[in-house]
Amino acid sequence: MSDHPIDALMKTTMESLKDMIDVNTIVGDAVETPDGTIIIPISRVTFGFAAGGGEINLPKNDKKGAEQDSSQNMPFAGGSGAGVSVQPVAFMVVGQGQIRLLPVTQSAMLERIIDLTPKLIEEIQNLFNKGKPTKKVQNPTINNNADI
Repeated sequence: MSDHPIDALMKTTMESLKDMIDVNTIVGDAVETPDGTIIIPISRVTFGFAAGGGEINLPKNDKKGAEQDSSQNMPFAGGSGAGVSVQPVAFMVVGQGQIRLLPVTQSAMLERIIDLTPKLIEEIQNLFNKGKPTKKVQNPTINNNADI
């Protein structure tokens, strides 16, 4: 039995998709910064594929008055398509003795601000306390002037 034309159509499309999508599409090539930090992009890849077709039944040949033989191959018409979407999800940052995953989302800036809030408050307190002399607090349980 011979292969149907849609088999070749689907095979060609799937091979093209295979060439476009590989592991380097999801986990990108590492980039090294001048200070030695390595940044690795991580992406989400989605794809879709569709193929279809059919055989065309030709009308009767009125001039000859004979119908088309059903054992004869009918002409095939078909098509296929595919779509690929690559969306960055995060960056893995390796350097300075730590590994961090920095997400790329709409709320990433808000998350970063929340993470830095304690440090920011501490810095503001240090600015206000810089001009003031520090007071020594005595332990209230020790009374230096106690009568015996």
